[in-house]
Amino acid sequence: MNATDFFENAIEKKASDLFIIAGLPASMRVNNTIVRINSDRLLPGDTEELLCQIYKLAGERSMNKLLETGDDDFSFAIAGLSRFRVSAYKQRGALSAVIRIITFTLPDPASLGITDSIMKLDRFPKGLVLVTGPAGSGKSTTLACMIDDINHNFEKHIITLEDPLEYLHRHDKSIVSQREINVDTDSYVAALRAALRQSPDVILLGEMRDYETTQVAMTAAETGHLIFSTLHTIGSANTIDRIIDVFPPNQQRQIAVQLSMVLQAVVSQQLVPAVDGRMVPAFEIMTVTPAIRNMIRDNKIPQIDGIIYSSANDDMIAMDTSLLRLFKAGTITEETALTFATNPDMLSKKLK
Repeated sequence: MNATDFFENAIEKKASDLFIIAGLPASMRVNNTIVRINSDRLLPGDTEELLCQIYKLAGERSMNKLLETGDDDFSFAIAGLSRFRVSAYKQRGALSAVIRIITFTLPDPASLGITDSIMKLDRFPKGLVLVTGPAGSGKSTTLACMIDDINHNFEKHIITLEDPLEYLHRHDKSIVSQREINVDTDSYVAALRAALRQSPDVILLGEMRDYETTQVAMTAAETGHLIFSTLHTIGSANTIDRIIDVFPPNQQRQIAVQLSMVLQAVVSQQLVPAVDGRMVPAFEIMTVTPAIRNMIRDNKIPQIDGIIYSSANDDMIAMDTSLLRLFKAGTITEETALTFATNPDMLSKKLK
């Protein structure tokens, strides 16, 4: 099998991910369903050959890291086709890979279901804006749309720190510096500390992975920068708890106070199956109000869900409200709405 033909076939079928795994036919994910390309099972030699081709397409990238450690992440582009984010790994001793397809151009946010309420969160002059959700829920795309909007409308210096780079941004009104971890810099923490000396207005931090990264990100937000980042959490209250819990117990009180001052908004998203077979996003949006700042500072975080749930404002939307709107628009079924709801019993009454 030729790797380029495999990629072309996947893009024609509008696949989101490709799977190269020994013991199975080459496969792709289309509308959240895994489809096998043919019935021919890949042998370990076949997967190794395909990965060798992919590494050549990625600028003759060395396979040493994959062979020595069993894992390698990188991205590359094929001119006129698409960008690809590769997670290569060993399983049962054979070389394997899962590849995410990333378009060269960002689609219109509205066509993706990203609302104006979310897009205007890039207007904050400073502070911390988080986009959260499970893996594969579209967090990177939502953030890329926000960065693209700033780039086209404001004169800023934007620094993105990603592992690996996904969407490429051309300089427009803004200057966009994109740095890839392990290629352009050693780590998120090193790059983030350096970014503070590079006259940034906006910093996109691919993920707040650990205590040290989170601490530097919050300090950057505190010192007048607008920081965007992601977490693998669902729900604003869970996100706030996760950030505070990353720190040692003796620092958590201080961190809660700091977070109450710098946090501007949390968007939680998940992709849900639509009636036409597509995957569509459902969002919870929490814009931080003085009342929410007090709740974070006073350790009354569980009460935040109640404020979001009872709000009728588009700046504050519960996940279940978003699902209800999708159901009423005929986009998703009642069963889907209840499956992805945070409070199925309450939503069930509204659906009736």
